[in-house]
Amino acid sequence: MDELTAPFRPRLARVVTLALAVLVVALTVAIMLAMSVLSAGDRIGFALVGGLIVWFLWRQASVVARVSDEGLTVRNLVFTRRLEWAEIVSVRFGSGRPWVQLDLSDGDTLAVMGIQRADGAFADAEARRLATLVARHTATARDD
Repeated sequence: MDELTAPFRPRLARVVTLALAVLVVALTVAIMLAMSVLSAGDRIGFALVGGLIVWFLWRQASVVARVSDEGLTVRNLVFTRRLEWAEIVSVRFGSGRPWVQLDLSDGDTLAVMGIQRADGAFADAEARRLATLVARHTATARDD
């Protein structure tokens, strides 16, 4: 796999959310151990809430856009969507946008959470890399 086709993943969001997940696990365990008056049901409740928070943080840390010859697979926080290159009309990453937006041929837009504004210059370079991939895969002999 070359640098151009490497997966798109956020940097800062991954570090922050994974660190928070470790912190949530540690605090959940500490609370459960420190509160000896908790019943078994309360302990299960704490474990479930901690587990749901960790699951959410893991989902945030695992957003990605994967490149293939056929298209782009975008895994965001909740949904995963597979796009053919021909479906992608343009790549937008204007100021104020938290992540890249794809304009699609059906008139819809799709956020690519794998490229996030919080990553600064790295995110700008990644947006350009994605735009380059789209241009290469959608170019025609007569590209108007």
